[in-house]
Amino acid sequence: MQTETVTVEDLSDGCGAKIDVLVVSDKFEGVALLDRQRAVHSALEDEMKTIHAITMKCKTVKQWQAMQPQ
Repeated sequence: MQTETVTVEDLSDGCGAKIDVLVVSDKFEGVALLDRQRAVHSALEDEMKTIHAITMKCKTVKQWQAMQPQ
């Protein structure tokens, strides 16, 4: 998956079973939110076997830039 930015935060006190993921990509332009999440989930297929809970934010570059403080 071609991305501009990816951040992963471990919310599980170190075991890695609960994570928060931000993925920013121009490939998300014109793609529904559920389809964005499916693409990220597919890219993490092997890792998902050990993850209990995941929160995803899937943004286009324009959406991400609009969220940044001015």
